[in-house]
Amino acid sequence: MIPFSSPVRLGPLTLPHGRVLAPLAGYTEVGFRAVCRLCGAALTCTEMVSAKGLFYGNRQTAELLAVLPDERPSAVQLFGSEPEILAEICRRPEIRAFDLLDLNMGCPMSKIVKNGEGSALMKDPRRAAALIRACRQNFPGALTVKFRLGWDDAHRNAPDFARMAEAEGADGVTVHGRTAEQLYRGKADLAGIAAVKAAVRIPVFGNGDVTDPASALAMAGTGCDGVMIGRGAVGDPGIFSVLAGRTPPLSRMEAAARHFDILLAFLPERRAVLNFRKHMAAYLKGLPNGRELKLAAHAAATAADMKAVLGA
Repeated sequence: MIPFSSPVRLGPLTLPHGRVLAPLAGYTEVGFRAVCRLCGAALTCTEMVSAKGLFYGNRQTAELLAVLPDERPSAVQLFGSEPEILAEICRRPEIRAFDLLDLNMGCPMSKIVKNGEGSALMKDPRRAAALIRACRQNFPGALTVKFRLGWDDAHRNAPDFARMAEAEGADGVTVHGRTAEQLYRGKADLAGIAAVKAAVRIPVFGNGDVTDPASALAMAGTGCDGVMIGRGAVGDPGIFSVLAGRTPPLSRMEAAARHFDILLAFLPERRAVLNFRKHMAAYLKGLPNGRELKLAAHAAATAADMKAVLGA
């Protein structure tokens, strides 16, 4: 049995299957998304993008919206805490060009939650509802919401939160099987994801700890419609092929080389090299001479330096 092989309908958008790439801050830039799509991801998404950063014209924030011409369907993930700003951003052509908008209400990092954004919104469902409503009224494409099981173990409200998102017009939800307080510690709670699936009629994507066919089958046991893979794909985009029962079209190092070439086309050389260092460390994990090559990648200062490591 190959899990998540059925099409998933998200409002006006239908995915061919339910195996998708999670948006990951600092990782899901255009090059990484490209190799994940080549390996079979049905949907890829930008890094988490600040609505306020776009509103005030931050250049580096706007750069996160870059997509390849063939990246369709395309998806953007926004985060914010002010309905008026999200409404304005959703009316902009550069956002409406995306097929899907994902609203982040699950990021647990302190620099996000201290501003009342990300998973802090699970403590304020009324504001969360206003944010979803602002996006739904101003974005014509598919709209999804990503969140966690709750703020902490004493406040697990994911099923109610999912029902609220559905009532406000979300076409689907993704639930990460941990609380915000857990960050990424412990194991994803599959029963918590199953409870969300039972609470709504819209599609539900499960997120957390899927790294191989066995863990994908376990996630499928929740009844959810799709799986969103994040850390399990970093350094190994071929996981999307493996979960589909196929041999990856690229080796890990071939994927790394393709990834880096695309990154060089979108960023100045120095920034591309610095950005790629963390990816290269992940691609090299477990490979022969990986430690030595990782040190060389970390020391790389130019594209030629990094390509020498890629060719080693």
